[in-house]
Amino acid sequence: MGTLTGKVAVVTGASRGIGKGIALALASEGATVYVTGRTVTPGSCPLPGTVGETAAAATQRGGRGIAVQVDHANDEQVAALFEQVRREQGRLDLLVNNAFALPEDLTEPRPFWDKPLSNWEMVDVGVRSNFVAAWHAAHIMVPQQSGLIVAISGYVGVTYTYGVVFGTCKSAVDRMSRDMAIELKPHNVASLSLWQGLTFTERAERNLARNPAMKQQVVTHPSIGCSPEFPGRVIAALLNDPNLMKRSGGTFITAEVAQDYGVTDIDGKVIPSLRAQRGAPIWSPV
Repeated sequence: MGTLTGKVAVVTGASRGIGKGIALALASEGATVYVTGRTVTPGSCPLPGTVGETAAAATQRGGRGIAVQVDHANDEQVAALFEQVRREQGRLDLLVNNAFALPEDLTEPRPFWDKPLSNWEMVDVGVRSNFVAAWHAAHIMVPQQSGLIVAISGYVGVTYTYGVVFGTCKSAVDRMSRDMAIELKPHNVASLSLWQGLTFTERAERNLARNPAMKQQVVTHPSIGCSPEFPGRVIAALLNDPNLMKRSGGTFITAEVAQDYGVTDIDGKVIPSLRAQRGAPIWSPV
């Protein structure tokens, strides 16, 4: 039995990337993980991965993966997801808000007025989607008087990275997590935000291969990168912490939380914090 046996999690945007890594890490500790995302057919997306493949891999890890096709821009689909969780499990211990509408031109060094207005979709799936999922999760967690809501964010919350809309979104989810924590605190439900650095997702690996110059930048230097499972290992440690509520409302650098709990990456690597190079979180626990 793993440390999360009996726990139920929802990880949004988990067809691939960080969401997939988090789902696998949680499943490795025995959790039941609802894997959400839009991709269900292999080859239908330029990048590999489907919700079904992630769920199957999660089950192979020793937990239970449950694939649910969800477009997080569609409120009805999100509502149906959480109703399914309530009906099938009767509880929810963890929501990881990871889904994000990353545009293909995100890393291109062009100003906002030279990029399409459609980049605002990052606000729809990246900020609003976080709120909608948290709203539904709270309806399950508050009555049971327990739970954790995690927003996946980054140093971009205080440091310019890639573009205007991207920074706006990550700053917003940090503050949203903090304010939700204030209202959830009387009900013993925690909310916090985690800052990820470079993560070797399928998209990141592709971008590094296409743009070798990125490997010379502090933000995307391979020496500071981690596997997609690293944040999931940290989230598992948080969920097992009996003093979790003392962190609620805070924005944390994932690498620093990992060091607090003695968590390393899947290869044993200690992931460095970039606090000195990129900035410090604004929000402290409430």
